[in-house]
Formats: sequence, C-alpha cells, structure tokens
Amino acid sequence: MTDDFHQRLHHIAPLGLSGDTAQTTGMRRVEAISGKTVGSKDLWMGETHVAASTASDNHHHGESETAIYVVRGNPVFVFLDPDTGTERRLETKPGDYVFVPPWVPHREENPDPENEAVVVIARTTQEAIVVNLPSLRPSGKD
Repeated sequence: MTDDFHQRLHHIAPLGLSGDTAQTTGMRRVEAISGKTVGSKDLWMGETHVAASTASDNHHHGESETAIYVVRGNPVFVFLDPDTGTERRLETKPGDYVFVPPWVPHREENPDPENEAVVVIARTTQEAIVVNLPSLRPSGKD
C-alpha cells in the first residue's frame, strides 16, 4: 500500500551517518537526513564536529535557515553585528540552540584545548548548502 499516509519510517544509526556532504575547512559535517539518505524533499539534518582549538572557515548556507542544537562542548558562533559591523561572538553550552538566518556569514570556533565540540543541525533545504567565504564581510569591504 503506497499513499501519503502509508510510507515507511527511516532509522539512521550513528554508524550510518555520511560524510559525503558539503564541507568547510576546520569542521566536519555528517548528514543523517537528506535527499540522498532517505529521500527527503525539504529537510536536511546532520551533525557538525569541530576539533579542539579549531575555528572553521567563514561560510554561509545560502537560502537555508539553519537550526543548531549544541550536544557537546562550548562552541562559539561568530558573525558580524548588523548594527555596528563588528564581530560578535555567541558563546554556547550543551543544551543551547542557535538560529542562523539565510545568507548570514558566520564561523564556528572551538576554544576548548582538549575536547571536540558537536552540534546537531537542521536546514530548511533538502541539501546542505555551504558557501565558503574569505571573510565575514561582504566582498571587497575588508
């Protein structure tokens, strides 16, 4: 029986996470829920791992809204304050949530000298859009 109300559920165990997704230097993304893994149409979900004493490159996620849940560590999310144009740092801890609007340049940092930071991410686009950038500032405004 195949209709909108009778479809199978998908279970993705940790060993089933795929690293075959868009990447940014300084972090490792793995996907769980995507068009490739389960046939989703409008959702992407996975994890991001940032090693101890590491910062990612600057990047944005295009038209995707991104929701982040901090699982482990104390990652710092860095972006430009729209009012002052200066870098702003959101320091987080396990259990915190962060929302990244579409197109907003940012980076993740893990200041912990010993432990990896791990977050779960969900995006409103079916694939992981990642646009790596040389700076948090608009092109030519450094």
